[in-house]
Amino acid sequence: MSEMKPINLRAFKKTALKNKGRFRRFLSKLEKEPPRGLEKLTVAIEKEVWKEVDCLSCANCCKTMTPTFNKADLKRISKHFGQTPEEFAKQWLKKERGGDRDWINKTEPCQFLNLKDNKCSIYAIRPADCAGFPHLPKKMKDYVHVHKQNVEYCPATYKLVEKMMTRIS
Repeated sequence: MSEMKPINLRAFKKTALKNKGRFRRFLSKLEKEPPRGLEKLTVAIEKEVWKEVDCLSCANCCKTMTPTFNKADLKRISKHFGQTPEEFAKQWLKKERGGDRDWINKTEPCQFLNLKDNKCSIYAIRPADCAGFPHLPKKMKDYVHVHKQNVEYCPATYKLVEKMMTRIS
C-alpha cells in the first residue's frame, strides 16, 4: 500500500493546527451528544480513510509522539534484545511526568523507527500502544478523548474527523 503519495508533514501540521480547535469542539460535541448510528458511520468512514492514508508514507506518530510501554511490552521487547526489563528501560525509556508516570521513550523520533523507509524495526513485538494506534476501529464514544489529541498528529485521525464533520451536522 505504500505507493500512495507521501504525506507532506509540514503542510499537514500547518493545516491540523489551523483546524485543531474546530475539530476538538466537534469531537467534544460528539462526546456529549453522540448521534444515533455513530459507530456504524465511524466504521464506514474508517474504511474510506485507509484508502487515502498509508502509515508508511507518514510515520508522524513515531516521529513526534511516544507510546506508553506497559509491563508486558517491557518484558517482551527487552527479551528480544537479551536485556532485563530494567536494563531496557534504563537504556531507552523514562518515566512520564505527572499523571500515571508511565514508561515512555526518552527521545523522539522513536529509536525503533527506520527514517529511510518509515518502518518499525520491532514491528512484530511493538508496544500495545503502537499496535492500536490510531485507535480508529475502536468505539468512537470511548476514544473521542484520544482523537482530540491525535487529530493534530495523525493524518488518518484528521481525515476521519474531517469526514465525520461533513456527514454529521
